[in-house]
Amino acid sequence: MKKQVFNPYLPSYEYVPDGEPHVFGDRVYIYGSHDCFNSNEFCANDYVCWSAPVDDLSDWRYEGVIWKKTDDPEKPPFFLPTMYAPDVVQGKDGRYYLYYFKGNERRIGVAVCDTPAGVYKYLGRVKYPDGTILGRSKTETDIHQFDPGVFRDDDGKIYLYTGMAPKTPNIFTAFKAVNTHGAMVAEIEDDMLTVKLPLGRVGRSQHSSKGTGYEGHEFFEAASMRKFNGKYYFIYSSVNGHELCYAMSDSPTGEFTYKGTLVSIADLGLSDKPLNYVGNTHGSVERINGKYYVFYHRQTNRHCYSRQACAEEIEMLPDGTFKQAEVTSCGLNGGPLKAEGAYEARIACHLFSKKGVYFYGGIKPPKGCHPYFTQTGKDREENGDQHIANFSDGATAGFKYFEFKDNKSISVTVSGKAQGKMLVKDGLNGTMVATIDIESGKLPQTFTAKLDVENGVKPLYFTYQGKGRLNFLSISF
Repeated sequence: MKKQVFNPYLPSYEYVPDGEPHVFGDRVYIYGSHDCFNSNEFCANDYVCWSAPVDDLSDWRYEGVIWKKTDDPEKPPFFLPTMYAPDVVQGKDGRYYLYYFKGNERRIGVAVCDTPAGVYKYLGRVKYPDGTILGRSKTETDIHQFDPGVFRDDDGKIYLYTGMAPKTPNIFTAFKAVNTHGAMVAEIEDDMLTVKLPLGRVGRSQHSSKGTGYEGHEFFEAASMRKFNGKYYFIYSSVNGHELCYAMSDSPTGEFTYKGTLVSIADLGLSDKPLNYVGNTHGSVERINGKYYVFYHRQTNRHCYSRQACAEEIEMLPDGTFKQAEVTSCGLNGGPLKAEGAYEARIACHLFSKKGVYFYGGIKPPKGCHPYFTQTGKDREENGDQHIANFSDGATAGFKYFEFKDNKSISVTVSGKAQGKMLVKDGLNGTMVATIDIESGKLPQTFTAKLDVENGVKPLYFTYQGKGRLNFLSISF
């Protein structure tokens, strides 16, 4: 690594959820939705792409806008459609194909480019052999399309995975019967638009999970496919929303056996209680320079419309299964962060109030005692100032991990009228290593205290006790 990298791994002003990582050549590319800060809808911005060298995951480069809503020639008469989670695959001809879902029209569109991150050009709609648009057939086998995932196998065959499986109809599936199976899978013809029949199903929904091992972690959305060491991995967002799960098979279209959770944005599964504010997450796994990484997103700003990209290294066990990754602040860094210099508070991987957490939906809940990640101003493309707001009595922010070497003091920079103490522990239930007295005003101020922590790799948890509400800006050693 040329420099340190942490979660979220993109700049603090960038909101790219639903990340699909792909290695093309010597770079890894992230394709995802593009949220707008403080929006009132999902995926309000045009698609952008970021990439990094496979041997330096700290060096992320903005590739620019690769597809605009206005690039699609089939525009509705009154408003531009929302474009949900896309995916990209390299075709047999060497070109790159972007698959995207137009929510208002319930269609999967395809665009093509000669390079992974150039400007894509419209190709057409995914369709049946008779020309009917996929998702528009009146047959019982047709399902509501959603969040397309595309996969190229070693033999060159290309497969499309798509669908949503709520327990009851919702605003997305109102035009179709509820999908009682899992995700749809279809092989794609060489034209990259036509599906081969018959359609298949992978995974299990709540309607078909009894006795299958999927119970409690059924497929809901965000279908993604990967192949590692000859095995196929069906990756998806479960009915719980906060977790990415996976199932394994010997075939890209065969029966998949549920195996477990890859990551939970609240660390549920590793903890009995949620340690972070929850909402949906979406992503996948990629092998990069010999290691495996799970990419996902977190929630910010007290709702589900301003989500940010995160990633963790994940361990594959000898039998090919994955050990659930914990969410961390160090993410793609390849190890703990150095306990040197300053770090923005926005890299906290755990955040909760004295009353716990809640599930982020489409409507902002009352602030109450709940802290949250936010920024000042409007959506922008530079100079981010993301921080933790509403840090009131009992609020806790956890950072994992730092490597300590003879550190003697620690500081916090805050703003907001407040009087109290910041209690610092070397773990969620760890030892008190510092008590920082705080008496702050409107402008940012820095407060320092003695740090009594053993050398080695440890997390830090900051809990505020006192009056008022802080904007938690940064920590420094």
